[in-house]
Amino acid sequence: MDETATPAETAHSDRSRWIALYVLCASVLMIVIDATIVNVALPSIQADLAFSQSNLAWVVNAYLIPFGGLLLLAGRLGDLIGQRRIFLIGLVVFTAASVLCALAPSQGMLIAARFVQGAGGALSSAVVLGMIVTMFPEPREQAKAIGVYGFVASAGGSIGLIAGGVLTEAIGWHWIFFINVPVGIVTALLALRLVEATKGIGLGAGADLPGAVVLTTGLMLGVYTILSVGEQGWGSVQTLALGGVALALVATFVVRQARIANPLMPLRLFRSRNVAGANVVMALLVAGLFAMFFLGALYLQRVLGYNPLEVGLAFLPSTVVMGTISLRYSERLNMRFGARATLFPAMASIAAGLLLFARTPVEASYVVDVVPAVVLIGLGAGLAFPSLMTLAMSGATPSDSGLASGLINATVQVAGAIGLAVLATLATERTDGLLADGQSTAAALNSGYHVAYLLGAVLVAAAFVVALVLLRSDSSQEAADAGAVGTEPAYSYSEAA
Repeated sequence: MDETATPAETAHSDRSRWIALYVLCASVLMIVIDATIVNVALPSIQADLAFSQSNLAWVVNAYLIPFGGLLLLAGRLGDLIGQRRIFLIGLVVFTAASVLCALAPSQGMLIAARFVQGAGGALSSAVVLGMIVTMFPEPREQAKAIGVYGFVASAGGSIGLIAGGVLTEAIGWHWIFFINVPVGIVTALLALRLVEATKGIGLGAGADLPGAVVLTTGLMLGVYTILSVGEQGWGSVQTLALGGVALALVATFVVRQARIANPLMPLRLFRSRNVAGANVVMALLVAGLFAMFFLGALYLQRVLGYNPLEVGLAFLPSTVVMGTISLRYSERLNMRFGARATLFPAMASIAAGLLLFARTPVEASYVVDVVPAVVLIGLGAGLAFPSLMTLAMSGATPSDSGLASGLINATVQVAGAIGLAVLATLATERTDGLLADGQSTAAALNSGYHVAYLLGAVLVAAAFVVALVLLRSDSSQEAADAGAVGTEPAYSYSEAA
């Protein structure tokens, strides 16, 4: 901040930064909502465009493959040519693709438009966290800003369920895409006015085009393989072959980055215990949480008989608690106790919520059996996500902030896809076994979901152990990590003013 500025100029600058934050978060909310809002509208889309049950999955998968595959590349491009530029390009692509989705007259058109929409979503969302830590360098303000971002990133999914139910039942499925157009246009115009443009460090500092092709291909192929597990199975030739190729491509990229002068993804970033540790913890936590958000929604629909709107409203207590904690208390707790210390009770709360879900009966009472679980998970997520995002960015230098932002976003997406594939597959195997033994459909489904919830709790427990071993709250550790490789001082939440 300019020390020669007058108090009025300083107040105006502060107000502009916070408005810019809300603009950035509005774009993230739109993109996060889009990932779940479509799920509620799938039956209507299937009826209108005559999708088969197997092809219908591609309405979701066509979005997730480019989104998960491009996040790392998009984050690094933000560092190289300017984060605001990449953000705006992504926003324009996402908004234009939303129009094509809404107007799609055929299956092929909708699937192609969803692929483009996923690419735009990756470009736009990958750099937002890096822009936030740049705009808010002061620790307390940064903590509050990441709390806002954390709420949007974690609660957007449940908001999407509610919005999807309302729009689909009241107007029609086309409007789940049309609603993105005014939001995208207004957000882009406000971002041009309020978000400061940065030049980036230049393509020469990391323009590894062959590496970019290898990485993006490997990640997209990996996401495709994971999403196909439900149909192909884990031991199928396709899964093993494509998974092996994807792993080989990512390994080739990592080896290449260690050997070339100007890597697309500098491996020095992973020398920070907090960056590496926070991404591992986030992966385990998200994989466990997907058991609640997706399989919990199926439990409410297929076992308790809720309609789409009722499913969205059932998760409303979780969203409200998550928002209250993220927006009002996460900053205070992170500043008072540190992001690492705040993370542990948050994970314990999530695990407790999953364990409560694992005892829900077939004839459940919403207030007695469901509300306590979703409230505990909302409480834990409202604290855990801001803390982990803080730690994930704490070891990143300003020139690597876009990469760190893209990395944590990619971790969320890929871990979510893997977690959902694994837990859903195991739940289905349990259900099929019980149906073969003569159990009722509701009881068999419920038992399958219970297996997924329990495994989700195990993953959260593993995240707890990893956090104990790897994460550090002392900023001196991050300073040592940065100094060891001769980089700029790292961002640090715990840095004293």
